[in-house]
Amino acid sequence: MKFGYWSPVFGSWLRNVDDDSTACSWEYCKDLALKAEEWGYTLTLVPELYLNDIKGEKAPALDAWAIANGLAAITKKIEILAALRPQYHQVALTAKQIATISQMCNGRFSINMVSAWWAEEARQFGINFDGHDDRYALTHEYTDVLRGFWSKSPLNHKGKYFEFSDAYNEPKPAKMPLVYAGGESEIGREAITQFADMYLMHGGKVEEVREKIADMKARKQRAGLEPFKGFGMACYIIIRESEEAAQKELKRITSIKNYADYENSYKNFTDNSDLDVEISKQEYSVSNRGLRPNLVGTAEQVAEKIKAYEEAGLNLLIVQCANMKEELEKIAKELMPLLR
Repeated sequence: MKFGYWSPVFGSWLRNVDDDSTACSWEYCKDLALKAEEWGYTLTLVPELYLNDIKGEKAPALDAWAIANGLAAITKKIEILAALRPQYHQVALTAKQIATISQMCNGRFSINMVSAWWAEEARQFGINFDGHDDRYALTHEYTDVLRGFWSKSPLNHKGKYFEFSDAYNEPKPAKMPLVYAGGESEIGREAITQFADMYLMHGGKVEEVREKIADMKARKQRAGLEPFKGFGMACYIIIRESEEAAQKELKRITSIKNYADYENSYKNFTDNSDLDVEISKQEYSVSNRGLRPNLVGTAEQVAEKIKAYEEAGLNLLIVQCANMKEELEKIAKELMPLLR
C-alpha cells in the first residue's frame, strides 16, 4: 500500500474543531511536504477550491496551483497531484503550464481532473456552472485536448467545447502526466473510463471499494482500453495507543458545534453531487467521506483494516488527519511499517 496525503490548502480538515494547529499557509504546506517526503509518503494531493468548504466561505483558502508549483520546485521524490477543474483554467495555457512544471520536477507532476460541484463558489468567481453530465463531458474533452498539446505539433482539434487549428504548444512535458479522476455516477464512471489513468474514490467501506474497482476494471476491458494503473481512496486516519483513546478522538472531532452552518454546508455539497451512497452527518465532519472506512484504533488494528482494502484491489491511501504534522509522522512511524 502506498501512502499519500492531502496538502492542507484550507488549513484544518475538521469542520467541528477550532484548535487544530494545521495552518492555512505556504510555510506550513512547504514544511509538511519536505517532512512527508522524508517519512515515506509517495504523493501529495493539492485540492482546488477558491472558497473554504471546511471552515466556511469566509475563511481563507490557498490557490492550489500556486502551492503545487512551489512544492514541485522544492521537493525531490514525492509526486505532486494537482486538482484541475476545467471551468477555471483555459486549456491551452494550462497545457503549457503543466509542461513547464513537469520539467521543473522531472516528471513528478500529475493532475486530478475534477468536474466541480460547488455552484455558489462558481457564482462568486464569475464561472459558468453547467449541469452534472455536461461538466463530465467538458472534463473528458478537456483532458483529450491537454494530451493532444502534450504529444502533437501542431494540434488540430474540433469538438463540442474546443477548436484548435495548427496550434503549437512547446515545450512538451518531461513525460506524459498521469491523469487521476473520481466519480460515482454512471456518466462519471463512463467518462473516467475513457480519459483517466488512475481511479480515485471517496472514503468507503471495503465492500463498496471492491465493487467500484471491479466495475471500473470491467469498463476499461469492455472499452478495449489499457487497464487503470491504480486505485486510490481518501481516508481520515486516527491511531492511538489504545482503541479507547482513538474512539475518544473520533468523538471529539465529530461533535457538531454549530448545526445550522453544518447543515447548510452539507446540503450544498450533496445537492450538487451525484453520489452512490448517503453521507452521514458524522462522516461529513471531515472532508471526502474520510471517516467512512473507519481507520480508527491502534496501529495494529488499523493495519488489519487496510490489508482488507489491499485485498479488494486498493493500492493508494490519500490521508487526512489532524494535527497534520504530528499525525502524519505518527502514521509513518507506527502504521506504515506494519504494511511493508
